[in-house]
Amino acid sequence: MRRITYYFSVLSPFTYLAGDRLERIAARHGAGIDYRPMDIMKVFAAMGTPPVPQRHPARQEYRAQDLRRLAARAGMALNLRPAHWPTDAAPASAAVIAVADKGGDAGALARRFLAEVWANERDIAEPEVVAEALAGVGEDAASLASAIETAAAAYARNTEAAIADGAFGAPFYIIEDQRFWGADRLDDLDWWLGR
Repeated sequence: MRRITYYFSVLSPFTYLAGDRLERIAARHGAGIDYRPMDIMKVFAAMGTPPVPQRHPARQEYRAQDLRRLAARAGMALNLRPAHWPTDAAPASAAVIAVADKGGDAGALARRFLAEVWANERDIAEPEVVAEALAGVGEDAASLASAIETAAAAYARNTEAAIADGAFGAPFYIIEDQRFWGADRLDDLDWWLGR
């Protein structure tokens, strides 16, 4: 089975607005997905990319316009200035890794965390928010507690691997020797898989 390495951040609005398109594309082509949440701030630092608030005002305004357009096209709620952004992405990211490791629906969990940030004004660093998100995809936080603790180290490894693989933003998809950056490149990924 062909596998897509999917680097993403549970804090990325562009990852949020991608919805479940990656999963639908992968299913259509019989491909698997390796979910690899990463620390986007460490990736930015390694790649020489300033954090959003430090970027030129023209670039920040373009980002805001782009996000509004993408949200409108997707019919998704989006708060451009969420109450809990940025926050510590590690707890939610570790939960996604733990669920992926046990064969659960890591994609659904990641999308739930993203919606909590960008639509629901909740802090995904809070244990009760993590527990509720897990319950929402049929997982139990208590039974996953040790796996989530172990997954914290995997989160750091994912970040190192993302940097080594040249994943300079989120979402970032790699299959074979091909790299695709951004949800707006999902059509290209679809084409690559089907060619």
